[in-house]
Amino acid sequence: MPLLVRYRFCQRFAVSAKRAFEWSTTFDPQDHKLMGDKGAERHVTNVAKGTIILKDIFHTATGTIEKEKLVQLYPDQLSWVSTHLAGPNKYSQFLYKISPEGEASILDFIGLHMDYQAKTGDESLAQKLCKEDAAAWKLLAKAMEEELGK
Repeated sequence: MPLLVRYRFCQRFAVSAKRAFEWSTTFDPQDHKLMGDKGAERHVTNVAKGTIILKDIFHTATGTIEKEKLVQLYPDQLSWVSTHLAGPNKYSQFLYKISPEGEASILDFIGLHMDYQAKTGDESLAQKLCKEDAAAWKLLAKAMEEELGK
């Protein structure tokens, strides 16, 4: 039985909520480089309007890890859901919602991580995952602001 780990964080963007949503949901093979992972590949398949399959391939010292995710966009709510279909964290689900904050915006991220190898459900795993994902979104926020301007 997998261990369920829930965590959340917020990330501020110096651009409007609509622009942040559009930038964040324009998936690209170069996304992992923006997140600081230069050894990863991303393949993007548009399945239907607002429905995307992302296949991420990570090359590590111990081998290759592949993850396949179904992403469903909700542009009218400035939100999206990413569900892992295959890979080591199968059935993990991540919710993203961008809200206006004056002329800026804020991302509210909620993670439901399924871990099939963890032995205990201590808080350290949730803290580790939160720290890693928040760090990636800090890099994305910086790239977004550089590309779109403040």
